[in-house]
Amino acid sequence: MEQHIKQSGHLKAPGNWINDPNGFIYYKGKYHLFYQYFPYAPVWGTMHWGHAVSDDLVNWEHRGIALFPTKYGDMSGCFSGSAVEDEGKMVLFYTGVHYHETDPENIHLSAHDHFDSCQMMISSEDGIHFDNFNGKQVVIPPITDKKIGDKTHTRDPKVWKGKNGWYMVLGSQNEEGRGKLLFYQSRDLKNWSFVNDVSKGAGWGWMWECPDYFEAEGGQVLIFSPMRFLKDGKWEENQSICMAVDFKEDSCEMAMPDTYQYLDYGLDLYAPQSSVDETGKRVLIAWLRMPKAVEEEGISPWRGMFCLPRVVEVKDGHIYFRVHPNVKKQYARPLTDVKEAGKEGYRIRLCLEDGGSVNVGGYQVFRRGNRICTDRTAVFCAGEGYRTIFETPNVQEGNQLDIYVDDHMVEVYINDGEYVISNAVYGLTKEFQAVRGSNVEIFGKISQPFGSP
Repeated sequence: MEQHIKQSGHLKAPGNWINDPNGFIYYKGKYHLFYQYFPYAPVWGTMHWGHAVSDDLVNWEHRGIALFPTKYGDMSGCFSGSAVEDEGKMVLFYTGVHYHETDPENIHLSAHDHFDSCQMMISSEDGIHFDNFNGKQVVIPPITDKKIGDKTHTRDPKVWKGKNGWYMVLGSQNEEGRGKLLFYQSRDLKNWSFVNDVSKGAGWGWMWECPDYFEAEGGQVLIFSPMRFLKDGKWEENQSICMAVDFKEDSCEMAMPDTYQYLDYGLDLYAPQSSVDETGKRVLIAWLRMPKAVEEEGISPWRGMFCLPRVVEVKDGHIYFRVHPNVKKQYARPLTDVKEAGKEGYRIRLCLEDGGSVNVGGYQVFRRGNRICTDRTAVFCAGEGYRTIFETPNVQEGNQLDIYVDDHMVEVYINDGEYVISNAVYGLTKEFQAVRGSNVEIFGKISQPFGSP
């Protein structure tokens, strides 16, 4: 992978394949975002950790591969995890995978789900250099007690510091084949003890990936990604959901409601991860799933990108995902037409009346009663297996839309994050028309030199 590739706005794959955001942290004055990366082709395979750094969450610089397989425990991939700071060091936690049987036609795939998963850690003095050969340590071996979890499908450690030490939540599966979360505690980040678990009844997916528990302004939040949550046979049945919860740190007991929100009502975002920004706000980034690679002249084919960073807040039990203030500040250059926007994209702000619609380069946004809907049929892949029309629940706070447009992603924020619809797109044009929309404003990105992470 080419080193130090610079990008602005949406962070995209530097070539080949990316998926889950990992190790998201503000460390020594910089934002670090690691990500699942397959460096050989724009397809899923043996996972590495790619690494990007930013001064402001808007302008990013890819810094190459941070983690790659070197040990028995991670010989088949360094899978998702998180980062913390301890005594000035950056400490990464991730799931190491060891295939006991590989696909004879593709060694980057497991055959028959015959593999073990363990939880590993590695640290760095500067957040840039990682000793993949000598610095790794297994902190939780593959689980052998089926009453606790599954040795194959236990993964994605999210670690945080609490009042009584360090905590970790893992996604797993119970003996009945339903998703569950496992909570561990540690005093030193190296020795971990299982404390408690939480699960739900049938209908909540067979495995819970990428759990993230945190405190945000207004309450405690749990986000996780249950596999086969929708069960409708369409592309991407795995979905990310969120809810306000009650977590007791001493016992690691978690009360989960029976209701939930989708992380994003475009149903394309997955595997989100949150961190705290330099001001203390809880900020989240998620992976945009793309069904095919982007092939552009002069660059390597790439597949996968991330949504804009979002501030998470809780109000009366509802979770809001608001565009981070740094993004708003950057997309503030007034335009008279979307054709004036640069390749970093643009932002449209308007109010949409009932029955009104907006055409953004072939991507349709419209209001139906108190619901905001989108239709990407004209700018997406053909096929009956794809979802193309989306809608929010009934909105409560008005009809204000902020639409952030990239060549391959559109994000529609309703009422400053009451709901969001984000979609992957292909073939957007530079056209814009609003019908029964008022107070229309268009903004481009303010030109700003990159920092030097």
